[in-house]
Amino acid sequence: MAGSERTKMAAGEWYTCLDDELEALRALARDAVFEHNCLPPRQRGNLGPGLKALLGGVGEGARIEAPFHCAYGFNIVLGDGVFLNAGCTILDTAAVRIGKGTLLGPNVQIYCAEHHKEGVGRQAGLEIARPVEIGAHAWIGGGAVILGGVSIGEGAIVGAGAVVTRGVPANTIVVGNPARAPG
Repeated sequence: MAGSERTKMAAGEWYTCLDDELEALRALARDAVFEHNCLPPRQRGNLGPGLKALLGGVGEGARIEAPFHCAYGFNIVLGDGVFLNAGCTILDTAAVRIGKGTLLGPNVQIYCAEHHKEGVGRQAGLEIARPVEIGAHAWIGGGAVILGGVSIGEGAIVGAGAVVTRGVPANTIVVGNPARAPG
């Protein structure tokens, strides 16, 4: 399908990340992230001003501790009272929605991009973007990795260090690699 690489990315089609428009958008995000990460905490508040303006939506009382990293920012929507602890990384090539009251421990990583499985495709920068949805009042333990295309239900708990490769039902606890219910 024809269209810009950004349009293809947003549509969930294969696109090349080696694109001038996408690089310019990543540069804007890097500037906002740098400001957020370098402001004194009392001056930064819950979010640095540039990062707050960049994100797709920020609920009341949402907070991101520094350091933080994101790819684009505009695909991230945080509900009321969401808390991201220090060291979180969100590679938001697709929508990342985090429901109200959800807590992410330190160094949680969310990866929406899936690289091409063939070496030639990877060298060409081919990716496909898959969204991530985390319901309200979930708790994601420190160091957890959440892959693209995953939905985590309301009230779910993801154990520290878990690698989430598929959906997690509401009010469920998952641990391990790959993440699954204990027992």
